[in-house]
Amino acid sequence: MKTALSASVEITPIFGDADPMGVVWHGNYFRYLEAARSALLQKLGYDYREMDASGYVWPIVETRMKYIAPVTFGQTIRVVATLREYENRLIIDYEIFDADGHRTTKAETKQIAINKQTRQMCFASPPDAVEKIRKLSEETEKQ
Repeated sequence: MKTALSASVEITPIFGDADPMGVVWHGNYFRYLEAARSALLQKLGYDYREMDASGYVWPIVETRMKYIAPVTFGQTIRVVATLREYENRLIIDYEIFDADGHRTTKAETKQIAINKQTRQMCFASPPDAVEKIRKLSEETEKQ
C-alpha cells in the first residue's frame, strides 16, 4: 500500500557534527533521519510512546543511505520523511535538501513490529497501527 504521508524538519548542523574539514560526518545523518521520522510518526499519531503503549517495539532492521552532495557545519537543511509502506512493516523514505532545494541525500529505513511480551517478530503490522495510519492516509488523499 502506498501513501503520501510525509513530514519534514529543518536542521542546522552544529560544529560537533562536522569533521575537521567542516563536512558533516556520515554517522550524524542518522540523527537527522530520526528527527524527521519522529515528526512523521507524531503526525501519524503513532509515535514511539504510542508504539510502546500498544505493546510493540519497532526496531530498525535495515537502512540505506546515498550521499549525493556534502552537508556542512552551519548549513540549514530540510529533512523529509515519507511513509512508503505500513501494512507489513514501516518503510520510510528520506530526502535531505539544502537551502536552495538541491537534494543532498537519499535514504530509507525499514522497521518491524516486535511484540514486547513474547519478543516475537510480527509478520504484519499490528491492526491498531494499520487502521490508524490507513484512516489518516485516506483523509490526506481526500484533501
